[in-house]
Parts: sequence; C-alpha cells; structure tokens
Amino acid sequence: MSETTSTRPPATARSRTLLVSFLGAVVRPMGDWMPIAGAVELLGRSGLDAASVRTAVFRLKKRGWLESESRSGQRGYALTPAALEALAAGDEVIWHARQPADLGDGWCLVNFSVPESARAVRHQLTAHLSSLGFGNIGSAVWIAPARMLPAARRAIAELDLTEQCAVFVGDYVGGQQLTTTVRNGWDLGEIDRRYREFITEYSDVPTTGLDDADAFTTYLAVIDHWRKLPFRDPGLPLEVLTEDWTGPTAVHLFEHLVATLEPPALTHAATSWPA
Repeated sequence: MSETTSTRPPATARSRTLLVSFLGAVVRPMGDWMPIAGAVELLGRSGLDAASVRTAVFRLKKRGWLESESRSGQRGYALTPAALEALAAGDEVIWHARQPADLGDGWCLVNFSVPESARAVRHQLTAHLSSLGFGNIGSAVWIAPARMLPAARRAIAELDLTEQCAVFVGDYVGGQQLTTTVRNGWDLGEIDRRYREFITEYSDVPTTGLDDADAFTTYLAVIDHWRKLPFRDPGLPLEVLTEDWTGPTAVHLFEHLVATLEPPALTHAATSWPA
C-alpha cells in the first residue's frame, strides 16, 4: 500500500522507529549487541542510508539506550538496561493488544490534577497514557483494562506525578452503556482502519520460497508496521467491540508472518555478526 507525501513520516522519525524495531526484533535475540557496520548493511536493505542509521544510533545513545562496545575487533553498541527495560515494556503493551482483556477483570482509571504552570508535564502524561492505549472519557480521566495498571503506574512515576494522580481499579456497575463509554474514549474506527491496512498490505506476502535476505527485509518491515498498532489498542474486551472488529484477523496474520519469517531473517542477520 503506497503512502502519499502528506502521510509519510519524516525520514528522521522513520530511521528512529525502524532502528527501535531492529533493536527489539534482531539485536536482542543476537545477544543484546550489534556491530555498527553490520547494522548499517542490514538496515540499508530496508531503505536507510548509512548516515541515517548512524544519526539514529547517535540519538539513541544520547537517550541512554546504547553504549559503545567492541567485540571480536568490531566496533558496535550494546543495549543498556534502560533500553532492555523499555523494549520489554513495549512487548507488554503489544502482547496485551494481541489478547483481548477479560471483561470481568474490570478497568483501570487514572485521574490527575496538574496545575497550569506544569502544562508541559500534563501534556507528557496524557501523551504517555494515550500511547499505552488508554482512552479519554472525561476531563483528566483516562481508562483502560485493569491489566494496564502497572504500565500506568510506571508512566506516572517516570514523570514524578504520583502525588497529582489518583489511580483506581474497579468494575463497571451501571449508568451510561459501557459500549458508549468505550466508543467515546477510543477512536475505534481509526484503530480498526489501521488493522485493515495491515491486513491489506501483508495478507499476500509470500512466506515460503524467499531467500534469507528477502525474509529479513520482509520480517523487519512487518515488525516495524505492526509495532505501532497496539499502542492505540490496549486489547479491549470483545464484548464492547463490534462483530466485524478486524483486530483478531490482523493478530492471526501477524503471528503467522513472524513464525515463518523470523528464523530465516535471524539466520541472515547472523551473517553480519562476528563468528
């Protein structure tokens, strides 16, 4: 599926997201370390030139995700504990979206009161909650399935807003229809549209007969595309979704692609690592 110029992400943003996908899907299983020359070569197959890769690496190093480390005479970078923690937290969110929540487990609600003088911090919190898949159902009131409680606590603690936030976990017991609340809190149409785009783009991708290099390029593209989708979908209970919700179909396709493409993709990546 082609993208118009107006919707294509900036080159710097694409470099960063593709590198993060590469770190999570390739570098971690290869021992939490990458040779910079090998990374440049591999990411070049995905359309990033050497300068873009090195710039993205530099920025992640400044963020504390990467630290310089040579192995077997090759210059490279190791994932830091902060990077491993962030990638694991991302895995948690992605896994949640792939498994619908149990309606009987209840909901997590976050209410905050941040003064006008701290508007920037308030914006950071709302952006963070939104990126975790929380829906906004009122002034400074955000909701997600109850299992998102640990993620909410981390987001609040990272911004040092514990004293300004009240966090609850409980059941829906009545009042406004729950389906109405959910549809007011999330743009379900937009989330579903993105799942449909993923299905359209990758449903006909061959998973057999590819050489390892092509499997690598396809695998990384699938991971990078998919990784962004669940961060708007916390894995809502099926009872509050429409019958034609395409999330499960997209999940099935994603899991099939990963299961078939990952082994040859990592085999190819290993050729760029020291023996």
